[in-house]
Amino acid sequence: MTMFNPPHPGAFIQEVYLEPNGMSGRELALKLGVAASTLSRVLNEASGVSPEMALRLSKALGRSAESWLTMQDNYDLWQAKQTLDLANVTKIEFKYA
Repeated sequence: MTMFNPPHPGAFIQEVYLEPNGMSGRELALKLGVAASTLSRVLNEASGVSPEMALRLSKALGRSAESWLTMQDNYDLWQAKQTLDLANVTKIEFKYA
């Protein structure tokens, strides 16, 4: 089942971890060992979660690195489906595949 408009990991982090616990992005960045500006780009949805960031988030927040990457992939794919025109793409019928 395809999720409708899945959240960006940055929005998820804000809503589930930071806001309820009164933690700032700067505090989390310190715990993650990254620059505050790096985390800010993720929290503001200007950057995606990289594999390295997924590993850091996993250790700090307790979810698996794979779950962070899956969340990012789901968000990216949904966004692409909203804008990409595939009308001129045709299926290739391979003899051997």
